[in-house]
Amino acid sequence: MTPSRIETDSLGEVQVPGDRLWGAQTQRCLLNFPLYTARFRWGRPVIRALGIVKKSAALANAELEVLPPDKAALIARAAQEVIDGVLDEEFPLGVFQTGSGTQTNMNANEVIANRAIQIAGGILGSKQPVHPNDDVNRSQSSNDVFPTVMHIAAVERAEGELLPAVEGLRGTLEARALTFAGVMMVGRTHLQDATPIALAQVISGWVAQLDDGAAGVRRALPGLYELAIGGTAVGTGMNAPPRFGELAACRIAEETGKPFVPAPNKFAALSAHDAMVTASGAVRTLAGALLKIANDVRWYASGPRAGIGELVLPDNEPGSSMMPGKVNPTQCEALAQAAVQVFGNDHTVAFAGSQGSFQLNTYKPVMLHNILESIDLLAAACRSFDERCAGGIEPNLKRIREHLEISLMLVTALNPHIGYEKAAEIARMAHRDGTTLREAALKLGYIGEEEFDRIMAHVIGRS
Repeated sequence: MTPSRIETDSLGEVQVPGDRLWGAQTQRCLLNFPLYTARFRWGRPVIRALGIVKKSAALANAELEVLPPDKAALIARAAQEVIDGVLDEEFPLGVFQTGSGTQTNMNANEVIANRAIQIAGGILGSKQPVHPNDDVNRSQSSNDVFPTVMHIAAVERAEGELLPAVEGLRGTLEARALTFAGVMMVGRTHLQDATPIALAQVISGWVAQLDDGAAGVRRALPGLYELAIGGTAVGTGMNAPPRFGELAACRIAEETGKPFVPAPNKFAALSAHDAMVTASGAVRTLAGALLKIANDVRWYASGPRAGIGELVLPDNEPGSSMMPGKVNPTQCEALAQAAVQVFGNDHTVAFAGSQGSFQLNTYKPVMLHNILESIDLLAAACRSFDERCAGGIEPNLKRIREHLEISLMLVTALNPHIGYEKAAEIARMAHRDGTTLREAALKLGYIGEEEFDRIMAHVIGRS
């Protein structure tokens, strides 16, 4: 068995595994929330953000001369290891804990303090020469640290993962649209045949949706650039030097390369998380666009013989354990499921954001968990759909032509020449008698053969 050591907090002594850097409060959280830690542990983005906050706070405190330079250097060195991922196994806590994220903040304080003690050649758990509360958490509260972590993690994942993945898919679809220039197909509204449309135009609609969705995410980022750090417990800044929030935010901006700034109103930054709600809503809107694209693609590819069958998708794997030769649009289905999950996550974030009470919102961890899951899930789904489906989409030209030639809505092109009523009569006759529009038009005598052919050639050939 691993030897244990005794650590203390304000409630007394706690036995901690001797080979771990965390302390009493982290251990208490593990004991009090055992069902959540295994399944919902914080991942790399949150741990990295914690390291960034603690390093930046130590450097700001040293600059303000409220923390000795030697202690600040030790904390910054240990925090850098947190940033770099060296100490990820020292962060065992789950999402579902206190709503302020206090245990996670203390986890970071304890790990960084004990690692700093190790570096200094001290004894783990001694709190000498670095104390988790008095030194690592100096000028801070969990109530302003955790919202700062929320914003850093969300911004880095959105800018570093989601937006590039969307841009990649967008580029692939745009390239496919250029490849399909000149391919005309049946348009569809109300799930019924409509006037012709170019395949390139169909795809351009998808590209525009992705552009708009990505732009919506970008518009949400400025709210996330505003950081709560410096607000301490309730927004007044108690126990923090007046310039601490400004200096810490500046250090965070330098560390991340992102334009982070102090939140102009710390009371709102702690008690409400409207920027997170807005960002989640933007991600959900993007998910809606991706769901539309996934559904369009799989409907166009349905069949292959008894459906629409106008698009051919890559064969990625067998689609049935019973039906030989069946291949399903699995990438479309996976993307659709990811989008639906994002819708659910957004409901959680929106409701949690509405639950601030007085000077604190105590739903912070679940908000962060859900928005990060949405960001990472959509990013992964976009990359997979891009690599395994979008780049291999091909038109079934024979099927497209067959559908186009039998479409009754080509009759719309006759409106300017013979009027709506006569054109409708041609369509009704063709549908009733099972003939072509051409046969019905000539039978009714509303238009000549050459003129009909010229009009239809112009419509079908238009890109």
